[in-house]
Amino acid sequence: MNHFTTELVEALVKKQGITEVFRSHLETAINSLLQTELTEFLDYKKYDRIGFHSGNSRSGI
Repeated sequence: MNHFTTELVEALVKKQGITEVFRSHLETAINSLLQTELTEFLDYKKYDRIGFHSGNSRSGI
């Protein structure tokens, strides 16, 4: 089992709502997608010196 199914089974066994499990994993997936999209758009990885003072940096500087 992976992390998602483990959390889902634990929530079901404890008779808790599974909405939070889905929300949490969806949030993680969307944030990962957005970070990957930003890396591709800027054409350099996070903390790479190529973006420093380029006018197109991740920190807005």
